[in-house]
Amino acid sequence: MLLDYKTAKEYFLAAKFQGCKIFFEKHNYKLEQAYCEIILDNLKKASSILTELEFQDSRAHWGLVMLDCIKGCITRYPTYFELRNFLEIDLNILITYCKGDYVEKIVRYADFMFTINPEVHKFIGRVFLKNGLKPQAMFFLNRAKDNFYQDPELHYLLAEVYNDENKIDKCTDALNTCLSILPNYAPAAAMLNKIKNKI
Repeated sequence: MLLDYKTAKEYFLAAKFQGCKIFFEKHNYKLEQAYCEIILDNLKKASSILTELEFQDSRAHWGLVMLDCIKGCITRYPTYFELRNFLEIDLNILITYCKGDYVEKIVRYADFMFTINPEVHKFIGRVFLKNGLKPQAMFFLNRAKDNFYQDPELHYLLAEVYNDENKIDKCTDALNTCLSILPNYAPAAAMLNKIKNKI
């Protein structure tokens, strides 16, 4: 039995769903309850709960944007900070719960979301990369490179992929690009030194 909010949230994020929804309902954690309804494909119920919270909680507003994307009909716009704070987390939750159809529908709006936050393609690429979906990650990371080349973290993420694939020249190029944009980017400098020491 779940005894506290922190445990219930950790269980939910780890896809240990048993008991989470009941806990959230019993203790009136409406936002979390709405996310449970999304996982259970009860989108109307999720929408109803989130609509109650929309003007009090930016996460609820973002949840409604996400539901719009899933339904294929945008009726509200996300904010720059909603995309920065919630897009990646929520895609990760949906991937964890094997909701690939929802993920696919949301990322179809990547170019639309990019007009609000130019880091969107990188966020999507990063969450795919962290979930082992490398081809999908590379698609969005390359899209990010086309649209927002001056992002040092983007080039570092590409370098990580190239390093894993043992494409040392491409990895080195990506790291050098990262460091040309932000010379003090420590992870890139460390990876570059490691590669140089291997050669």
